Amino acid sequence: MIWYTALVLAVAVERCAELAVALRNTRWSRARGGIEAGSGHYPAMVALHTALLGGCLTEVWLADRPFLPLFGWTMVVVVIAAQTLRWWCIRTLGHQWNTRVIVVPGLPLVTDGPYRWLRHPNYVAVAAEGLALPLVHSAWVTAVGFTVLNAVLMAVRIRCEDGALASAAAADVRS
Repeated sequence: MIWYTALVLAVAVERCAELAVALRNTRWSRARGGIEAGSGHYPAMVALHTALLGGCLTEVWLADRPFLPLFGWTMVVVVIAAQTLRWWCIRTLGHQWNTRVIVVPGLPLVTDGPYRWLRHPNYVAVAAEGLALPLVHSAWVTAVGFTVLNAVLMAVRIRCEDGALASAAAADVRS
């Protein structure tokens, strides 16, 4: 369980790195007239992602969940793939990537990198990680709970993001 705790803590450090990038990108976007949408759901998203990490550790340690090697190592590969996809998204979007929904007027919709194939690849990474990270060490209650709540949150988030992008595109056409 020690190495699993180290894995979850490594993901937590990675999330802190994401937040640092997001903060820098928020400043960049706002300096260019970026408009935030959906700030009301942001605290729920932060709470859910924090609960994922805490739930992984709590369930494994308190419920004494086993590590099942074949399944566990497969889930480690999925976690690594999710992190790789997330950072590909961050690199592709550059200053436009954020944990918040902020649209800078006049910037084109990004359609290269993983966005060439998927409209919301970052959310695919989140869903994969949210399922796989707990399952590395059989924390199935956390995996199911996060997946269900994340699906509800992503429905709100994607609707918000698509609406913000459509509004910005419409405003660009009018001006």
